[in-house]
Amino acid sequence: MLDLKFIRENADLVKEAIKNKNEKADIDRILELDEAKRIAQFNFDQKKADQNRVSKEIGLKKKNKEDASDLLAQMGNVAQEIKDLKNILTDAENALNEAILWVPNMPHPDVPVGKSEDDNQILREWGTKREFTFQALDHVEIAEKNGLLDLERGAKISGSGFPIHTGMGARLERALINFMLDYHLIHHGYQEIMVPSMVNPTAMQGTGQLPKLKDDMYRISEDDMYLIPTAEVPITNFYAGEILKNDDLPKKFVGFSNCFRREAGSYGKDTRGLQRLHQFNKVEMVRFVQPEDSWQVLEEMVNDAEDILKALNLPYRVLRLCTGDTSFASAMTYDLEVWAPGANKYLEVSSVSNFVDFQARRASIRFRDNEGKVQFVHTLNGSGLATPRTIIAILENYQNEDGSFDIPEALKHYLPKI
Repeated sequence: MLDLKFIRENADLVKEAIKNKNEKADIDRILELDEAKRIAQFNFDQKKADQNRVSKEIGLKKKNKEDASDLLAQMGNVAQEIKDLKNILTDAENALNEAILWVPNMPHPDVPVGKSEDDNQILREWGTKREFTFQALDHVEIAEKNGLLDLERGAKISGSGFPIHTGMGARLERALINFMLDYHLIHHGYQEIMVPSMVNPTAMQGTGQLPKLKDDMYRISEDDMYLIPTAEVPITNFYAGEILKNDDLPKKFVGFSNCFRREAGSYGKDTRGLQRLHQFNKVEMVRFVQPEDSWQVLEEMVNDAEDILKALNLPYRVLRLCTGDTSFASAMTYDLEVWAPGANKYLEVSSVSNFVDFQARRASIRFRDNEGKVQFVHTLNGSGLATPRTIIAILENYQNEDGSFDIPEALKHYLPKI
């Protein structure tokens, strides 16, 4: 969340950011609630001071063996007034805290202002798009010819958007996950972490999914738990409520998880095959760093994700998202899009974001610097990578004229012949 003091002092700037991010938080209402809360706090503090004063007078009268009945009666009234004022203060704090949760992060000045993905900046491209001497198939056709997916039975069991990987399709998925994890461990120095697939509402609020994205999440109502939309949620909350030592930073975690997303509002968009799913697999990179290092680390993490695509020899491009396409919690996001020749378009396989102190404030993740001052850490995360569209790109870029496909050299170690 944003610092309330920052909102007070930069209300117009925050309003502009909200507009540019296509959000709807009411800053004027927040300032009204803030004023009401400060008035309630002042009244409560004043009445507590009165209580302390009267209490001392009672003690003095009793010590001098004087009648204190009038003061005791006054004390009873003060106690009730304090209770009432405490309730008013609590209500004011709760209303303010809830309202602030709807305020998005401030975009970095380098983020281009724009309304949609059409306004994103293409920064660079890598690799050579393959020229086919035959009609390129899309991944669904290749999967059908090679028995890699069973979409119909997945839909029968769970509904559309829940694919079943079969035979070599299942092995390829598992090989890709192991390859990506190992690559980040060996070449990029991450520490592997395996996390739960369900989290509580506090964790979802900490990373910014709640309350904003509640309709996109799968909730287990009986236990008030949520299926994770990404490993970002449990990994980022690993240090929630803690104060780290300065020497503990930076931290670099990478983990694989299933991801669950209702995709509310996205029905009918890019639904063919593996393009948009309700359940999929992803390898996630998360870093906790000192504030002064986070922008350099963002670039490093983009390179880490790029290295996976380079190792698989898949053409891709890197985009800087505009304000309207940057997520609620992010200050800046880069997308990596891989080329899918069968679909004849680029597909997003990674988003890498710097959240600065936005998530750390919500989850209370802090560190004590070398001067002893407690500060909020900066958090970053990125897909390294999501498997469905990476699989699409592998099948379509490595396909043969007869409908078969080759295995990228980097994955052959993970796919021994059986």
